[in-house]
Amino acid sequence: MVNMKKVSTKYSTVRRYAAAAAAVILTFFVASSLTFAQSPRRQRPEPPWAHAAWMNKSLSADERANLVLKELTLDEKIDFLHGQGMPGWGPPKPNAYLGNGGAGFVLGVERLGIPFIQISDAAYGVRSSAMNGRYSTALPSNVGAAASWDTEAACDYGALIGRELRAQGYNMTLGGGVNITREPRNGRTFEYQGEDPILAGTLVGNRIKCEQAQHVLGDIKHFAVNDQESGRNEVDSIIGKRALRETDMLAFEIGIAIGDPAGVMCSYNAINGDYACENKYTLTDVLRNDWHFKGFVLSDWGGTHSTIKASAAGLDNEQPGENFFGDAFKKAVQDGKISQAELDEHVRRILRSEFAAGLVDDPIRKSVVDVEGGFETAQRIEESSIVLLKNSNRLLPLDRTSLSSIAIIGDHADMGMISGGGSAQVDPPGRAPSQWLEHVWFPTSPLKTVKAKAPSAKVEFASGSDVAAAAGLAKKSDVAIVYVQQWTSEGMDLTNLSLPNKQDELIAAVAAANPKTIVVVESGTAVTMPWLDSVGGVIEAWYAGSKGAEAVANVLFGDVNPSAKLPMTFPRSEADLPHTTVVQPPPHSEGASPVMRKESAKASFSVHYDEGLKVGYKWYDAEKKPALFPFGFGLSYTTYSYSGLEVDPGKVTKVTFKVTNTGSRDGIEIAEVYAALPASAQEPPKRLVGWARVKLAAGESKTVSVPVEAKYLSIFDEAANSWKLPSGEYHFMVGGSSQDLPLTEPVTLN
Repeated sequence: MVNMKKVSTKYSTVRRYAAAAAAVILTFFVASSLTFAQSPRRQRPEPPWAHAAWMNKSLSADERANLVLKELTLDEKIDFLHGQGMPGWGPPKPNAYLGNGGAGFVLGVERLGIPFIQISDAAYGVRSSAMNGRYSTALPSNVGAAASWDTEAACDYGALIGRELRAQGYNMTLGGGVNITREPRNGRTFEYQGEDPILAGTLVGNRIKCEQAQHVLGDIKHFAVNDQESGRNEVDSIIGKRALRETDMLAFEIGIAIGDPAGVMCSYNAINGDYACENKYTLTDVLRNDWHFKGFVLSDWGGTHSTIKASAAGLDNEQPGENFFGDAFKKAVQDGKISQAELDEHVRRILRSEFAAGLVDDPIRKSVVDVEGGFETAQRIEESSIVLLKNSNRLLPLDRTSLSSIAIIGDHADMGMISGGGSAQVDPPGRAPSQWLEHVWFPTSPLKTVKAKAPSAKVEFASGSDVAAAAGLAKKSDVAIVYVQQWTSEGMDLTNLSLPNKQDELIAAVAAANPKTIVVVESGTAVTMPWLDSVGGVIEAWYAGSKGAEAVANVLFGDVNPSAKLPMTFPRSEADLPHTTVVQPPPHSEGASPVMRKESAKASFSVHYDEGLKVGYKWYDAEKKPALFPFGFGLSYTTYSYSGLEVDPGKVTKVTFKVTNTGSRDGIEIAEVYAALPASAQEPPKRLVGWARVKLAAGESKTVSVPVEAKYLSIFDEAANSWKLPSGEYHFMVGGSSQDLPLTEPVTLN
């Protein structure tokens, strides 16, 4: 038998020795830590460039860039002019490990303290998070967010993306798309800001401004007239100079003036004969000389076609590789075909952009993305972007206390909402990386959110794959909510604006079974609605983002009063569009790869934008074509009236009027201001010149003043190559949409 007393004494002695030893060890480590912390020899030494002249923050970005430029070798300069490859884009270079897993990177100069530029696509959120083991918030699509007409929301949109870029190790975004909607079947319409250049430019500028405030390089794209995806690498966009400056390029001009982006991405297509990335008129005559753009021009990925011509035209940086702006550029400099001054100008623009955006003074610091904060921002922006298109007999908002049964119908409506594809694609949480042209749903469940809103009601789901079963469920329910989708993506165009997969037939059958049918449209552009007269309500939710279903449910049940207005016209049919079909590349077209890489590349076909100035609502006005839903249209759960219009001409014309909430609910009205120019201007009947978001309590009135810049009342004079304010009588119009303008005031301007 073991003597437990002796064992106990023995173990007690061991414990005392162990405690004493631990105390000694702890004392040693604490003392060592304090010594390490206090010893100057242990501190990280200052880098050799810490006190260099270009690190003086009191100097301007241009002064600092010029100082760095003097220190660079020829090879270091060349490194600034091109990317180092993109994962999945050809064989990786030996230095590929230096990248951050995004769209590519540009080398820095470590010995001078100039960081790498780590680039990511980020149209509505940071791309490729799944591939890199990260997480990104999906915001509502860009065209959806544009329906809010809200510059503050645009700022929040950009700021969130900027923060998540930095958290994931990036310092440049490739968001900022602002091609106006000339062609609504364009697969990338969801990435842009709608059909009006003043609205689009103002919103994208505010997004960029707040994105760059997070110390990332901003970008505006695709410059310019990249209005279709079909044959985008070899199409020549033919358009008159006046039309170009007053429509497509005006959106860029406004966006650049407000946002001051570091980068302008030139597009794949040609413009009036010259590819956009070697087009001297757009890149130098307009961008550099007329607009005084200070940043740099980078090519769309694979959109560079030459060395000497592109450099002279104003391209500063080739992406994602170095087919033309690497060794070929260096040789052209050494051979005297490209001057040292021309090379230095390219590099200086990139350097000054890095200093201006804070990349040098505030390097990337990876962190954990604020998931909950992203959810809140995404939902709030979506709630202000949902457009109420129809509400017969005040079917909406739904009264949860009076409903005993609700039918939720639609493909994936039990589990998620669709998102836009291509390089804009954000990866949903909990799944593998998205594949190119894959349909991707975000796990924001319409079924679950409706159940949460109406806990006492019986909420049942039908996918709609069996139309008869869906109609049967609708018939026995108090109300039917049908979620329908129209998926779009980079790399494709729609053949028409109809809902795919026989969803029109599904809606018609459900509405026939139950006239209290509400259709929630998840789309990247306009859709036609042959069933419109049969349903009780229609909501345009766009691609709704990470918290889309929650936002839609809040609108359906009245927790949010819808305030959004359409940033683009919804036509009755494709026959009403300026181009009844999307022009396709010819049978002998070469496809993307050879066209993007050949120095002798030429456009193989053209699209003639003969409608010129008549884009969007201006087309429908000029051609006297009624729309399904006009630009600027959107209903509310309350009503508004307008009165007391006054116009005070000046350098900035002031348009003043009163808006009254005549309903019983608080709301926000987007008050729109249009102007008809003198007949001598030969313009479409009217143009948007300003707006205001007016928050009004039930019964409240507010006097609103909207400033209108002279350029927004001007035309581009091709002969003089400048903007001109035509003399004569202008008519200012104010109201709730482009086709509902109860106030008109004539004013003579000279």
